[in-house]
Amino acid sequence: MLNMKCVIIIDENLSQGPMANTAAVLSLSLGKQFPQLIGEDFLDHLNIRRHGITTVAIPILKSTSLKLNEMREALKVHEAELTVIDLTSYTQSTRSYQEYTQKLQSTPIDELQYQGIALYGNEKLVNKFSGNLALLR
Repeated sequence: MLNMKCVIIIDENLSQGPMANTAAVLSLSLGKQFPQLIGEDFLDHLNIRRHGITTVAIPILKSTSLKLNEMREALKVHEAELTVIDLTSYTQSTRSYQEYTQKLQSTPIDELQYQGIALYGNEKLVNKFSGNLALLR
């Protein structure tokens, strides 16, 4: 079985609020696609139910907006073997999911500005795109 890895890469020039939102949105999207990444609920020592959390590490890495755009383009040929979830800057200017999807549907790909990308798949392939990136601190 292949070693799987998950990372989230965020535009390092975003302010703290959009950075946190980007990480949250991409994490939720990964959880929807891969519910097995979330552990089962359990009872603590007082018999109180605790909800399951992620069972894998999800490093949050940083990159520049330009590099995110270049990476997103390069990732296209690997989408059959790697899950790629992206988030564009339209999340900051749209008020609903419907408006967001309409913006994406009407904007040429080369005009999109990515503020984050989540990758999940074979560890070697994920590392190919993220191995040289620093942790977001």
